[in-house]
Amino acid sequence: MTKLDAAASSAIFTEPARDLPVDDWADVIVCGAGPAGVTAAISAARAGSKVRLLETHGSLGGVWTSSLLGYLLDFDKPGFNQELVRRLRERDAINGRGVNDISYHPEEMKLLLEELCLAAGVKVHLHTRVAAVIKDGRRVVGVVTESKSGRQAWRGRTIIDTTGDGDVGALAGNGFELGVDDSCPCQPMSMCALLTCDDVAALNAFVRFGDGYENPDRYGHKKRLLAEMRRAGSDPSYQAPTFFPVRHNLILAMINHEYGVNATDAEAVTAATLRARGEVNSLVRGLRSLGGPWKGLQVVATAEQIGVRDGRRLAGRYTVVKDDVASGARHDDAVVRAKFSVDVHALTKEKSAYSNMGVKVKPYDIPLRALIARDVDGLMMAGRCISGDFIAHASYRVTGNAVAMGEAAGVTSALAASSKRLPHEVAWSEAAALLPKVRQS
Repeated sequence: MTKLDAAASSAIFTEPARDLPVDDWADVIVCGAGPAGVTAAISAARAGSKVRLLETHGSLGGVWTSSLLGYLLDFDKPGFNQELVRRLRERDAINGRGVNDISYHPEEMKLLLEELCLAAGVKVHLHTRVAAVIKDGRRVVGVVTESKSGRQAWRGRTIIDTTGDGDVGALAGNGFELGVDDSCPCQPMSMCALLTCDDVAALNAFVRFGDGYENPDRYGHKKRLLAEMRRAGSDPSYQAPTFFPVRHNLILAMINHEYGVNATDAEAVTAATLRARGEVNSLVRGLRSLGGPWKGLQVVATAEQIGVRDGRRLAGRYTVVKDDVASGARHDDAVVRAKFSVDVHALTKEKSAYSNMGVKVKPYDIPLRALIARDVDGLMMAGRCISGDFIAHASYRVTGNAVAMGEAAGVTSALAASSKRLPHEVAWSEAAALLPKVRQS
């Protein structure tokens, strides 16, 4: 029986204590099935670990699928990046050349990731959110989840936080940073959407690469699309709206921004989601009203999860900083060499759509130490929640780097679990030696 203390100055609900049986089947528990998470889970499983993959939403892929990102950046890396593009291309699910700056079909991505996880033996749990962390002293030894099955406890030798927003690390008490500073001027969020049209060829001038790969006016499609939206009487919140080709007359749209939203504030994210979805539909209706090539334009689906660029950055045993990015830092325990530019989307609508904050990137290393939690043991992280400052994060946050980080976290966690060590006790040279085993030809 529960009680509500009405006598208190403000009502307090006391949650009753309960005992939960702990399932200890897994060697490695991966929390979050976005680009870093699915890669970590598959890599750890291929390396011989029993892996449990926990995901809040109803599909694998995170920003690729639930957020309908639709575009692969800084993807010219070895390993799972190459495998993923090859397998998607075999399904006619890639639009573009090579392995970088290409768009993909989100539904094909969902299916492929499911098949790869099942083939590797990963135990997948969808609609499952991490609600608490189990610790033994300073060591993270498991997590507690909430789902339709109720509250459940899971134990693993190593835990990997790939939630994007660093939820697990925060629950464990690990330090973190958010946005530019404590007041969180954060990069804006975007609600992506799938659209259809009568004839995509008639819209070539407004679609990325639609007017030719060799066109010297690289961003002309954005300027022309913005002009058409304004001709329709709209002033989009994102001043560089973009259409990406997917397949036939299917288009992926990124045409809005939600500014200054703290990704860890559920109420604020909800409000941003409602505004963004309304704006997307309004902008598409406006374009359709212009007639001509826009006549058949319509929304097929908006993203289940608004796209988040900027969440918690968990403190690690190394922090990737602005100087690393600008100087091209090198590390003996480098897990990936990032090359993407510093890409800070405008913090307000009035500012320029993008800024590199005056930093020119030289290809730089992200070390394994940045993927290992500083304030607790037994916890790794991969993806945009690794240890870095605001400027460095604006470069490494793209999904090609997230995949490479996930691969590194997966093999390191597998080796730590099999040898009964903690991740920070595993040398990267040992983990790197496992990569040929987990990478498919």
